[in-house]
Amino acid sequence: MKLKKKILIVFGTRPEAIKMAPLVKAFENYQSDFDTKVCVTAQHREMLDQVLDIFEIHPAYDLDLMKKNQDLYDVTSNILLSFKEVLDDFSPDLVLVHGDTTTTFSVSLSCYYKKIAVGHVEAGLRTGNIYSPWPEEVNRKLTGVIANYHFAPTEKSKENLLKENVHSDQIVVTGNTVVDALFLALNKIEQNNSLKQRLALETETVLPNVNLEKDKIVLITGHRRENFGEGFRNICAAIKELANKFKETTFVYPVHLNPNVKGPVNELLTGISNVRLIAPLGYLSFIHLMSKSYLILTDSGGIQEEAPSLGKPVLVMRDTTERPEAVTAGTVKLVGTDKNLIISEVSKLIEDSAYHEQMSEAVNPYGDGKACKRIIAHLKRDK
Repeated sequence: MKLKKKILIVFGTRPEAIKMAPLVKAFENYQSDFDTKVCVTAQHREMLDQVLDIFEIHPAYDLDLMKKNQDLYDVTSNILLSFKEVLDDFSPDLVLVHGDTTTTFSVSLSCYYKKIAVGHVEAGLRTGNIYSPWPEEVNRKLTGVIANYHFAPTEKSKENLLKENVHSDQIVVTGNTVVDALFLALNKIEQNNSLKQRLALETETVLPNVNLEKDKIVLITGHRRENFGEGFRNICAAIKELANKFKETTFVYPVHLNPNVKGPVNELLTGISNVRLIAPLGYLSFIHLMSKSYLILTDSGGIQEEAPSLGKPVLVMRDTTERPEAVTAGTVKLVGTDKNLIISEVSKLIEDSAYHEQMSEAVNPYGDGKACKRIIAHLKRDK
């Protein structure tokens, strides 16, 4: 009897969970080829659990490492030590990690110490600045040094890896799994009327007197460490001015739980009638709200990839992006944390319908929703 290749899929944050969920579900269709298990570090806890529940994922290993006020030293060292026990127990042939989190780097380093192969999903993203985004740029670069398989979302990502002397045989261009996750979520909503009704009710509860079908909504998200402090204060000042300028537009901000985000946001934006500060939403609720928005103001990487599939213009509150394909395609524009630039670009999208339409209709460069199939097909060939 031919032995099945043992695959361990590892993630720790909500964004990773969203992007790895479709891969976990896809592997369920190949149980005769692979013995697949899931490990979560729970670098995030509550937000991670929401995604696990939505996609019905049951981890074989849960390190449950989230602690209050932990810093990068704590997260890195705790994952490194705890994950060693998982490797000893399961002895995987290949560990699949995603993107650029501290979980991704720490797990990859742990695998390296055990001489266990690593597959890097969403490999090859680069800004060229090790402090932007921080610490993500270094996390993904160091993971790239360790990885045996590089699943690059775009040709540009592949080019970045080739410049770093990764052999072309180790790189597969797959598209981005976040598009797979988006289509999976939209299909889940579309086929379930009770879920549709629940999402509508949830939205009505957190956003009373907001009509998602008729109102013009600017959706805002922000959480990047490099924007802590002055950056977030500039962002909030821009939103405040925009809200006063466009009284008929509703600015919806699901506020990240990090105190470095909640502090300035609540201080500067509370009490403005058309700014709605709400708690972080579950994934399906957020997708639903994103699909109803007029434009999105964010510092998120994943949203840069998701929103174009929904036809939503994205303004990115960062000075650099590891996703230049979206900028080139015209679906995304960088505005940094420059108050005046944020105000002028949001204003232009609200006031100039032709400009808005141009960004809305640009083609999403991040794939067709078949990234997971390509990853598994490559691993099947390489057995």
